[in-house]
Amino acid sequence: MDYKANYEKWLNFEGLDASLKNELKSMDESTKEDAFYKNIEFGTAGMRGLLGAGTNRMNIYMIRKANVGFAKWILEQPDGANRGVAISYDNRHMSYIFANESAKVLAGFGIKTYLMESLRPTPELSFAVRYFKCAGGIMITASHNPAEYNGYKVYDDTGCQLIPEWADQVTKYVNEVEDELTVKVPSSDEAFDYINWVGEEVDKAYYDAVKTCEINPGLDKSDFKIVYSPQHGADNWPVRTVLRDLGYDLVPVLCQCAPDPDYTNTKSPNPEVPSSYEEAIKVAKKVDADVIAITDPDGDRLGVVAKHNGEYVLMSGNQSAAVYLEYILSQLKKQGKLPSNAVMYNTIVTSDLGELVARSYGVDVEKTLTGFKFIGDKIRKYEKTGEKQFIFGYEESYGCVVKPFVRDKDAVQAVLLAAECGNFYKKQGKDLIDVLNELYAKHGTFKESQIALAKAGVEGAKRIQEIMATLRADHPTQIGDYKVTLAEDYQESKRSDGTTIDLPKSNVLKYYLEDGSWIAARPSGTEPKCKFYFSIKGKDADDAAAKTEKLQKAMMALIGE
Repeated sequence: MDYKANYEKWLNFEGLDASLKNELKSMDESTKEDAFYKNIEFGTAGMRGLLGAGTNRMNIYMIRKANVGFAKWILEQPDGANRGVAISYDNRHMSYIFANESAKVLAGFGIKTYLMESLRPTPELSFAVRYFKCAGGIMITASHNPAEYNGYKVYDDTGCQLIPEWADQVTKYVNEVEDELTVKVPSSDEAFDYINWVGEEVDKAYYDAVKTCEINPGLDKSDFKIVYSPQHGADNWPVRTVLRDLGYDLVPVLCQCAPDPDYTNTKSPNPEVPSSYEEAIKVAKKVDADVIAITDPDGDRLGVVAKHNGEYVLMSGNQSAAVYLEYILSQLKKQGKLPSNAVMYNTIVTSDLGELVARSYGVDVEKTLTGFKFIGDKIRKYEKTGEKQFIFGYEESYGCVVKPFVRDKDAVQAVLLAAECGNFYKKQGKDLIDVLNELYAKHGTFKESQIALAKAGVEGAKRIQEIMATLRADHPTQIGDYKVTLAEDYQESKRSDGTTIDLPKSNVLKYYLEDGSWIAARPSGTEPKCKFYFSIKGKDADDAAAKTEKLQKAMMALIGE
């Protein structure tokens, strides 16, 4: 792609948005290249990227182009135009504008839409697709990315993000749009009859559904306090409404409740980043809270901090999910409600601890590729066959679902579960970290961590490809002090022992070490990063931490970083 020619085409386009034209005029040569050297990728996670002018940026023109592709796919679905598309958006810059543009483009194809009247979280969008029996859905969000990003995610008629087979079909249609600048968009008046504004009706139905996730509904909620922050995002009212309706003493972090697209009062909107908890911990110390919960901007991820021995301890997504599983399964078993054909889903880069907890209760475990769409697709499969009954699904990246009335990560469900777990165990004289330590004592101590190598721009993309190609061409036989006993290549669908991997192809490599630890590598599907996942097994917490540090250094040395 000739970035200079593309730049000139945009610059000289007579109808170009004025703010984008001004941005083009201020670009230096390296910025021009990065903004125009390729089209922003539409993949299995939709699109996500920096806001701004250019074909490699998120702007109204690339949104219009994406919606042409999605509209053509919707029209192929049974009664797709009439069933329509649900559309929601978070608090980010341009989110409402992108959502409105999406609705207008779809209207141009005769497709009905259900457009949220104000920001709503991702799980509520998934719920709305199912509530209105739509043919699909659109969520405008960049999830937990920094403020300068936005994105576009598409959903099928079950409220699940499109699986690769269907996303490829949409991508084909998107790529057939030759000129994103000349996509025809109806006026607001012309689109009016196709757009249905959505408000409290779906809110109430969604909140009522979330409330059914309580495992012990009659549990006394006195003497338990939870501090909550939406990190300026879309979960503020859903979480606060649900928990207060159920009688919880919830203390909001008020300075982070306004839907601020600049995330002014948080160092990061990402629950995976420790600094994102600083304001919430300050509030928790003032009110002596038992648990802290923070959700990301689009309300699908939850981070938890538990008070333990007078200190506030951050839990990883793997750790909190293992505790949730222990609570859910132990209580369902006690109540005689644990199905004999129960199944739990997690991913190939998720800790082994959750699987060990599930199997200790006789619950089957199935792993998927990274991306909650694969878990949603598993739910769909067994919903049809009745062969297995869904009990819980989660990813290491702080996302889970308790009940499948949504088919994406649901932080509103997760906050309720974290509160109920914390409350239940407090009444037994324990906290969430105590329960985690009990699980370690029973199943082995694991320390999970991640290194995300940020490699932006043209050269960064090349470097990420180089890292994966080098590892793939010559699988390491030893990492640090430990032999690699098995290597898995999910792009080639094969293992080093000659067996095959029965999952969709994906650019992931995973190495199992002789001590029961493993390390995985994959490029991010939504950010310019190459991610390395470490699940390290140790004799105890100190041993696991020491081994993790050594293996992280060894892995980075192996790839020359």
